[in-house]
Amino acid sequence: MPEAINYKEALLDPIFNVLSDAAKNLNLESYVIGGFVRDFLLKRGTPKDIDIVAIGSGIALANEVSKLLPKKPKVSVFKNYGTAMLKTNKLEVEFVGARKESYAEDSRKPAVENGTMEDDQNRRDFTINALALSLNKENFGDLLDPFDGLQDLENKIIRTPLDPDITYSDDPLRMLRAIRFASQLHFSIEKESLNAIIRNNHRIKIISNERIVEELNKIILSEKPSVGFQLLHKTGLLPHILPELIALEGIDEKEGQRHKDNFWHTLEVVDNISLATDDLWLRWAALLHDIGKAPTKRFDNKLGWTFHGHEWVGSKMVFKLFKRLRLPLNEKMKFVQKLVYMSSRPIAISNEVSDSAVRRLVFDAGEAIESLMTLCEADITTKNAKKFKKYHHNFQKVRKKIVEVEERDHIRNFQPPISGEEIMQIFGLKPSREIGILKETIKEAILEGEIPNDYEAAKKLMFKKGMELGLNTTL
Repeated sequence: MPEAINYKEALLDPIFNVLSDAAKNLNLESYVIGGFVRDFLLKRGTPKDIDIVAIGSGIALANEVSKLLPKKPKVSVFKNYGTAMLKTNKLEVEFVGARKESYAEDSRKPAVENGTMEDDQNRRDFTINALALSLNKENFGDLLDPFDGLQDLENKIIRTPLDPDITYSDDPLRMLRAIRFASQLHFSIEKESLNAIIRNNHRIKIISNERIVEELNKIILSEKPSVGFQLLHKTGLLPHILPELIALEGIDEKEGQRHKDNFWHTLEVVDNISLATDDLWLRWAALLHDIGKAPTKRFDNKLGWTFHGHEWVGSKMVFKLFKRLRLPLNEKMKFVQKLVYMSSRPIAISNEVSDSAVRRLVFDAGEAIESLMTLCEADITTKNAKKFKKYHHNFQKVRKKIVEVEERDHIRNFQPPISGEEIMQIFGLKPSREIGILKETIKEAILEGEIPNDYEAAKKLMFKKGMELGLNTTL
């Protein structure tokens, strides 16, 4: 961190002068605190969220700021939390009165009372988030750093302002936040703080799954997610959150045959895919692609270790996991399920890339085909350079064949050349088993390359099959 920092450079946006004027009008002190200050010092761009602490009523300060702004933005008040929020010029400004907190054993919701600025900084999760800049006229832009947060920023350390056991036991979500910040910022968690997380990991059970997932998603979206997951593993938090991943850990040996450790392999895959995509749900698919291997692991005297059907079992596990964690049970979940279910398909056809196999792959994957190929390429974690090159070369052949087949046969958004309604009209049928047979015959013939994906070829095959079924046309 540079020796001389002009902190006023963080406060160049006109909103800070308005905040200062509003605080003076109400005769109260005000400060900007937390992520805004931290990210300014880390040069992480201009944050869109600003947290303001008032020594007095944060709600009153928010209303006064609104009055002074040209467009008089609406103030949203959250009385239960004693906070208020307004939006102006793409900035979201949140206001709270300085407070001190005390916690009950079974809840992360504190009992709150008015406090001093010192009280408010004491209750912050980490020293780097307790940094504050004064918005008061007499010392505008001065830094308040009671816990050496500036030094921790320079040393890239995550540390709690007070006793970490108390900090984490009071609000166990802070344990996940510590790991998330370490993952996002490439920081280390200070030794005592890390040990406190290990001692208090069971306390995560009082946190709602929604809040856990919010932090988990940020870890998954970090530049190198394995950093966060290794910390979740080391601190003992992971078994409480994702036992399906922990079940993959370990290497069994029987009759001299071993299998790879699928937990650490999974973390490699997630890191690999993070180099190629910021798509949260594709990263989730990478994280879960092997979860079916734990329940399907068997040893066969001839074949060695097998995981037969792990893709199908894993796709079923995705639903249960998403439901438990309160993740969305919509198209996003179905996307992850599909990729887990199909995660071995491109590998199975990569040695001998036939048109029909690729047509079926594209038909089954649909719009997810590109994501599936990205996942399969990320799944190559062999340290054997020759094998690594061979596998990637094979996937390039699959990709090339996908382009060729798609241009020729238009399988990705496959629609039968002849609709069920037309079949009913031609043969004078009502809804019946025969219609399904005719549609399936046409579809299979196209996928196998027996006929092109066009109307005339499909119609000719339809009449032929119709005759076999003893159907008469009305034409």
